[in-house]
Amino acid sequence: MSPRRARRADPFDRGGNRGAARPLGGFVPGVDRTEEWPDGDWQVRRVTGGAADKVYRCPGCDQEIRPGLPHLVSWPAWQGGEEERRHWHTACWRNRVRRGPGRSRY
Repeated sequence: MSPRRARRADPFDRGGNRGAARPLGGFVPGVDRTEEWPDGDWQVRRVTGGAADKVYRCPGCDQEIRPGLPHLVSWPAWQGGEEERRHWHTACWRNRVRRGPGRSRY
């Protein structure tokens, strides 16, 4: 079998559930984790598509995050930082530091 057709072992595949939802990048949906970035420490939570029921505006690209679209919620990891909570597209969150100051609304 060619290397492209060989299946890689999937640690989240339990009994052949090929289409099952699985955490990406070490995230578990709905569970907070602290991330260290050059712009500070952040609490980050993955929101699954099924849990996303409102329209949000991503501060990275200024576009809407429609209901049903998986995304991230982040806020500064200091006491009272929950007041600064923002909803981000996953790619916008990862690329925000590269964008530099003044390129995002946050």
